[in-house]
Amino acid sequence: MPDKAERDVAVNRRAYHDYFIDEKYEAGVMLTGTEIKSVRNGRANLREGFVRIDANEAWLESVHISPYAQGNVMNQEPVRPRKLLLHRKEISSLIGKVKQKGYTLIPLRMYIVRNRAKVEVGLARGKRQYDKREAIAEREAKREIARAVRRG
Repeated sequence: MPDKAERDVAVNRRAYHDYFIDEKYEAGVMLTGTEIKSVRNGRANLREGFVRIDANEAWLESVHISPYAQGNVMNQEPVRPRKLLLHRKEISSLIGKVKQKGYTLIPLRMYIVRNRAKVEVGLARGKRQYDKREAIAEREAKREIARAVRRG
C-alpha cells in the first residue's frame, strides 16, 4: 500500500464548471471529534463553500458537514466557519493574489490522508456565460471525435 493513500470524501464538481482554476493548495482543516467522524462517513458538501482570509488566518465558510448520527450533544453546527491550516507564507501569498480583480478561493475537494482531513483549495477566476458554452461545445466535439474513431 502506498505511503500517501488518499480517499476522497467530497468533490466540488461545480467549481470546475463555474471557475477557471489557476493554482491549487493543500490545507488541513480544524475539525471537532464528531465532525471528523462524519467526514470519514462521507457526509460533507463543498458546493456553496468558499475561503475567507482575515487577520492572517484562512477560514472555510459555508461548507456543510452533517451532524454525526451518534454524536447527540457533542455535535457542532453543520455550517460553521472552520479554520484552515496553511503556512504563513502561503496565506500572505494568497492575500496578494485574492486582492487582484476577479480572484477567489474555493474548496475543490475534501479528502483523508493518514487519518487527517485535508481540503484542496483552488485560486479561481469566474467564468462568463460564453466561457461555459465554449467548454460545453469543446466537450461535445471531443465526444463526437471519440465516437467517430470507435466506428472506424
